[in-house]
Amino acid sequence: MKQTNKSVVWFNEVNKEDIPLVGGKGANLGEMTAAGIPVPQGFIVTASAYFDFIEKTGIRDRIKSILDPVNVHDSRQLQDAAAQVQEIIKQAPMIPELAKEIESAYAQMGSGLVAVRSSATAEDLPEASFAGQQATFLNIEGGAEVVKAVQNCWASLFGARAIFYRQEQGFEHFKVGIAVPVQRMVQSEAAGVMFTVEPNTSDLSKITIEAVLGLGEMIVSGDVTPDHYLVDKQSETIIKKEIKKQEWKLVKAGKPTAEDPNIKINLTPLEQAAQKITDEEIITLAKLGNKLEQHYGHPQDVEWAREGGKMYIVQTRPVTTIKASTADAYTIDAPVLLSGAAASPGVASGPVKIVPDPSMIDKVLNGDVLVAEMTTPDFVPAMKRASAIVTDRGGRTAHAAIVSRELGIPCVVG
Repeated sequence: MKQTNKSVVWFNEVNKEDIPLVGGKGANLGEMTAAGIPVPQGFIVTASAYFDFIEKTGIRDRIKSILDPVNVHDSRQLQDAAAQVQEIIKQAPMIPELAKEIESAYAQMGSGLVAVRSSATAEDLPEASFAGQQATFLNIEGGAEVVKAVQNCWASLFGARAIFYRQEQGFEHFKVGIAVPVQRMVQSEAAGVMFTVEPNTSDLSKITIEAVLGLGEMIVSGDVTPDHYLVDKQSETIIKKEIKKQEWKLVKAGKPTAEDPNIKINLTPLEQAAQKITDEEIITLAKLGNKLEQHYGHPQDVEWAREGGKMYIVQTRPVTTIKASTADAYTIDAPVLLSGAAASPGVASGPVKIVPDPSMIDKVLNGDVLVAEMTTPDFVPAMKRASAIVTDRGGRTAHAAIVSRELGIPCVVG
């Protein structure tokens, strides 16, 4: 597709050549649809619509005047500026014709519950991993709510961590666009992440799958520690399974809103101890992973969900942290104080800084060991200063693990 002025396009109209229009996530949804991968269907509000909104509402200069003087290494100043810019975008009146077009596409896909995701136009490229920097809104229902969620996604392009990352990577703020895929919501009984490579060791002969019961957001956020399955890529057989106790799951709220769409449900002791998906389902996922890797010609980081006994691929992106060779193994002659899952290999030392909340990240100095219950994208500026990261919760595909591997610093999770 080359019609770059369209505001709304369907998944089957775009492919991997359309990243400037629909972002990495949007392009991949189109590409997978064409390749016959089981993808929940939907449409994309394009980056053209976002740029049009910025120009027609006249807010660009106001945003620029707030961002120009910001020192991104001053966490407090960065967070204040981000909050101001996001508020400007959220409060700006939506262009009426665009609102009508979004509501019409939503009605055409059959209305109902949808996931509204962000897809930055520099996102999901091999050179620049923007994992989790922009917002996702789940279980959104109603045309007006979808329009509101789209505008909230646009605002999330100016979250503190996104501003910081663009500055560090040398991306100009107004050259990075954002598209918004709106996709039929999968009410997952189980969900998770699959890497078609062993992400710690960069072993290309293995597929790693992590799984939780309920909605999959808990994996990347690190709210729970998922099951971990290792599959041999060539024979598509299971090599290893680590079953983790899961005390609660995230499900759709009875009356979801854009601000609070989901609720926590406590699991029974039997459910807590159970394997999250069957061996057969693990193999089904591995086969889909192989198909995706062969299609793209590069190891993939895949989000999946199971609904009504059927597996769906929600999105895929290239793995950005493959190393040519793994680090040497170290032997340390000292008592073990804590142990967990190795999420990023290496050895480091430094003063320990315990950070219970992202508002306290400025206490982490260069060379400190960052310790947190879990990290979110708001922790990224502190993670860049840290020599190592330790978290209470999360698995090898949680936010802390992904960012640590990208930064090349040791990380222990769970």
